[in-house]
Formats: sequence, structure tokens, C-alpha cells
Amino acid sequence: MRRKVCIVVTARPSYARIKTVLQAVRDHPDLQLQLVIAASALLDRYGSAIDVIRADGFEPDAQVYMILEGENLTTMAKSTGLGLLELATVFDNLRPDIVVSVADRFETLATAVAASYMNIPTVHVQGGEITGSIDEKVRHAVTKLADAHFVCTQRAGENVIRMGEREDRVFLTGCPSIDIAAEVARSPELTIDPLESFGGTGPDLDLSDGYLVVLQHPVTTEHREAMLQVEETLHATRDSGLPVLWFWPNVDAGSDGTSKGIRVFREQEDLQNMHFFRNMPPEDFLRLLIGGSGIIGNSSVAIRECSYLGVPAVNIGSRQGGRERGRNVLDVEHDRDAILEAALAQAAARRHDCDPLYGDGSAGTRIADLLATIDIGIEKRLTY
Repeated sequence: MRRKVCIVVTARPSYARIKTVLQAVRDHPDLQLQLVIAASALLDRYGSAIDVIRADGFEPDAQVYMILEGENLTTMAKSTGLGLLELATVFDNLRPDIVVSVADRFETLATAVAASYMNIPTVHVQGGEITGSIDEKVRHAVTKLADAHFVCTQRAGENVIRMGEREDRVFLTGCPSIDIAAEVARSPELTIDPLESFGGTGPDLDLSDGYLVVLQHPVTTEHREAMLQVEETLHATRDSGLPVLWFWPNVDAGSDGTSKGIRVFREQEDLQNMHFFRNMPPEDFLRLLIGGSGIIGNSSVAIRECSYLGVPAVNIGSRQGGRERGRNVLDVEHDRDAILEAALAQAAARRHDCDPLYGDGSAGTRIADLLATIDIGIEKRLTY
């Protein structure tokens, strides 16, 4: 009998982090994929990741609407609670053999708690990493709730073991998002016009002589400063003189402040070099990064995929504090002059050497093989 593997995708970046695992599980002869799409991955204002997922050939077995309006600390907590209620029902209906929780978003805590309390063996992907904000607390909490751990780096695996987890249940698989980066690196040419294909808001831009990509999320532990922080990046990138492709933030507390800062700046300033997007498929986004002059902001894509691709990155603030990074990253604070100086320096660098810190491009198949064979008491623990 094939093992039923339930993978819960809760946000736009989570899909990129797990896409190749979905493919490998779906294609594995000993596994049956159960896909649950939840939280901001379902919402249009955060890019409708579900549309991208369906376009890639995946049809969800369940959808969980759990995000409350507000983008503040209270709604994050309440959304997690609502997700716990709804996911418990989904797991009861689907009856998976294994539940896979991805990364460190607050919604993933609901996945791990529901599965653990229902006695369903739980696997965590991307545990053991050190960062800033609430993400680290969520990541470590999910680690303690999980039965097996598929980590991306040697240091992350050592951290998980130091947290008291069994060494024989910690597996160095690499990051599945690097699989996509490796595929894109073999065919890096951007064959579409992103402005024509994905619309967005802002003037038409000539991208032939370089451009910056910006992806800046709020920091939940600094959510009151979100608007002021994004204003510093807006000033710096506007003053760079380069075309700027800016992507909308995620759903964390403070997102409303980040979004408001962008909207106010657009209304008050003459932004002839900025175009704004909500979302695009992971492969197109990575090709956009390869073809550009660098990425600015605080997204983990600058640390993970861009280290492999050699894309120059300017990491702003504390959100990625402590995360292992490659030679492609310059770290600065939320200061427009420092951001501008680093952005221009990275744009001049153009490209760094590939750094396979987070994987070699084979994580998806490696994880699927482990899910088919891993011994974490599946037969003994199921109590349906």
C-alpha cells in the first residue's frame, strides 16, 4: 500500500520551497500525494499562489481559508488558531500517513500542532536554521513537534540534534528551492517580458541595461516600524537610477504598514523607475533575478537561491539575522544611504560564484525517497 503524504502549503514562498518535493512525491511509485493549500496562498492580494500551483499541474485535495484581516500580531495569533481548527478536520478527512510541514511561517505551526495531537507522524523541512523575528521561534517549535527533520545545511542539522532530537531522524537533504535554482541555472534566459506577462502597476521600463529586484517583508517583532523601514528602501532604490521591479510583501504582522508605505510613496513621488508586482511563478522569478543587477530587501530568497545562482544581494535589517549566507550578500541597516551604497556596489559586481551552501539540486527526489522508507513509527502510531 502506498504511503499517503500530506503536504501543506500556506504561502507564496512556501510553494517555491516545496515544489520539487510535490513533483517527486506525486511521481514516486510508493507514495500518494495529498496537497492542502491554505492561508495566504489562497488570497489574491498576496499573489494567488494557488493559481500558479494549479498551472503547474497540482490540484489541491483541500483548501483552508484561515487568514483574518488586519496584518497585526493579534490576527497572526488568531489565524494560527483558526488554521489549527480547520486543519484538524482536513487531516481527519484525508487520513494521511505522514504530514509535511514546510519552513517557518506562523501558519505552519498550526500544521504541526494539529498533526502531532492527532498522532500523525510529522516531518519538518528546513528546520534548525537561525534567523531573526518570530520565524525562529516557530521553526524551533515545529522542530520539537516533528518526528523527522529534513535539513538544508550541516549546521542546521547539528542545531536540531542539539535541541534534543534523535540523530537518526535528522537527514541532510538540501533545500528543495535549490532544485529549481539549479534547473533555472541550466537555462537562465528570461524568454518573456515580465511587465507584459504579469502586469502589475507602474510605468513601462527598459530592462536591457540592468535593474534591481526588491522584496521586503515586515519584521513581526518590529511591526510598528514597517512603514518607516520600507520608506528607507523606497528612497534608496528610487535614487539608484536603475529600473526597479518591486514585489508585494507577505501577510505577516506589519504588512499593512509596508503596503501603506509603498502606496503613499507612489502617490507622493514621481516613480518613473519603479514597477510593482504581486507574484509570478518561481522559475520566472529566478530568471528575473539572474538577468538583473541584484536583489534588495530581506527575503530568504536572497540568502538561499541567490547564493546558488550568484546573484548579488543586499540584505536589510534583522529579519535574516543569524542565517547562514554566501559570498553574494551584503548586510545593511534600514538606512537609505547605506542601502543605496550597497545596491550600487552589488550592481557593479553583477555576478558572484555559485555557492551550494543550501543544496546541490537533488533535494526533491532525496526527500521523496526518505518519505517512502523512513521508520518513524507510522504503522504503530496511526489511530484512525
